[in-house]
Amino acid sequence: MVSILITLYKIFLIPHLVVYRFSKNRAKIDMDIDRWAAVKGMKMGKYVLLLDFLANSRDFRTIFYFRTRSLVSHALNIYCRKQSNFTIDISTKLGGGIVTGHPYCTILNADAIGDNFYVNHLVTIGEEKGKRPTIGNNVSIYTGAIVIGDITIGDNCIIGAGSVVTKSIPDNCTAVGNPARILTKKINREMKYKKD
Repeated sequence: MVSILITLYKIFLIPHLVVYRFSKNRAKIDMDIDRWAAVKGMKMGKYVLLLDFLANSRDFRTIFYFRTRSLVSHALNIYCRKQSNFTIDISTKLGGGIVTGHPYCTILNADAIGDNFYVNHLVTIGEEKGKRPTIGNNVSIYTGAIVIGDITIGDNCIIGAGSVVTKSIPDNCTAVGNPARILTKKINREMKYKKD
């Protein structure tokens, strides 16, 4: 019975396919779909995957509506609601391939966030004295972390759960703690690490 209801719900979601088809951010949405599909181990066509993620994931809807901002998207949000406690600031430049892990009470308010970003719940990325962070590609930020101010998080970084980051982190680092400190830094492709 539940699968029948979800199938009927997906029929109501078909207008989203039109919005997707004509979106100027379609390439980034494609990256989002591909990454979500890879994480979930799903192999289907783009349209089928898009309908599935829209039907089953409010956080995916939030990302989709962020990328397709328009009057039509606002109208679609009336019956296919985004996640109200997951906020992406309208001026944030958000790369493709974002994946969320239950982003309950998560705020993304950065100058820019690169491709293949992963974020957990209770994360705050925000401004301090009017300055906002810039986050590189392939960055993961885990539960309860805070990243604020005029700083840069380099490519391929991991910010550990509960960390408070107020200073820039170079590429290929794992940072943890309050205040955050660099725990490990990848120094070559064989994943060797050294302590800073």
